[in-house]
Amino acid sequence: MANKNKRVENARTEEEREELRNEDPITGEAGSHPVGTGVGAALGGAATGAAAGAVAGPIGTVAGAVIGGIAGGLAGKAVAENIDPTVKVAYWRDEHQNREYYNDSYSYDDYAPAYQAGWESFDPDVNEDWADRERIARQRWEEEGGAPLMPWDDARPAAEDAYTRVRNRAVNKPR
Repeated sequence: MANKNKRVENARTEEEREELRNEDPITGEAGSHPVGTGVGAALGGAATGAAAGAVAGPIGTVAGAVIGGIAGGLAGKAVAENIDPTVKVAYWRDEHQNREYYNDSYSYDDYAPAYQAGWESFDPDVNEDWADRERIARQRWEEEGGAPLMPWDDARPAAEDAYTRVRNRAVNKPR
């Protein structure tokens, strides 16, 4: 019976690992960021298309949109990978039980929306302290379904921890 439970646990762990890889649906490579790529493509295409259109007319607009879409997609993927949710999920899944605020009444899945809200509330363009971003993190936590899992007072330290970690990594990133 113990071996069967271990196999089920290992299978579940393997499934979670595959999910955390965030695989590209075409190539199967880890680190797929379709939203970041899509947003980058749309924004890059629009900006480049408009600039080219102003200089070269309608044909320039079309060419600019195509070229800008490709460049923007690559830039968007790079931005998405900079704040890689796959890495963050794996880190917090392993680390959450080691934090001083950890309460064994909650599982990682209960803490997950708080961690996600924390790292997603970081904006490198404004680089604000937690006190300035907490409202945004709490709103994200509520939108991600965290409220039914635990009160904000219990979720708040996890969100702040994730925010602080991503902020410190961004600020201390070698240039």
